[in-house]
Amino acid sequence: MVGKMIIFSAPSGAGKTTIVKHLLSKFPQFEFSISATSRKMRDGEQHGKDYFFLSVDDFKRRIANDEFVEWEEVYADNFYGTLKSELERIWAKGNVVIFDVDVKGGVNLKRMFPDNSLSLFVMPPSVEELRNRLVGRGTDSAEAIERRVAKAQEELSYSSKFDVVVVNDNLEDAKSKAEDAIASFLR
Repeated sequence: MVGKMIIFSAPSGAGKTTIVKHLLSKFPQFEFSISATSRKMRDGEQHGKDYFFLSVDDFKRRIANDEFVEWEEVYADNFYGTLKSELERIWAKGNVVIFDVDVKGGVNLKRMFPDNSLSLFVMPPSVEELRNRLVGRGTDSAEAIERRVAKAQEELSYSSKFDVVVVNDNLEDAKSKAEDAIASFLR
């Protein structure tokens, strides 16, 4: 059984998670797809709510067992992916899956589910603003921020592979544009 899905991707710090959380409150039929990751849990995060936190070995075992719809090694031994069981769980309830995934994962999901997905790319107003947002979060070291900014410059080149590009220079406008695109897709 394959249902509908909404795919959000963006460089880290562009605001996609904030927009996704807003949309979850606006569309009661949406259910967040919890990604799996091998990265360490951050303060305040919970296994099975924010992510499925797996060891690198467990992640690799699940890859070998074909348990992922898509997965990516974002940094060395830092994997992210979508478990097939997560999609099946959400669609079995008749809900629409909403994703918050890295850009390569977003492109892969759109390629696998072209007819029943809407892909949205959240674009930061500038790379400098992206850096400021990452610094403002206070969750990453200076080295990690620079690594994310460098990666963001590559990720921005993927924006044309998405159905809709939402520039997040004004959060309320970005939320509204995303809502309108999704409402149109669901009709």
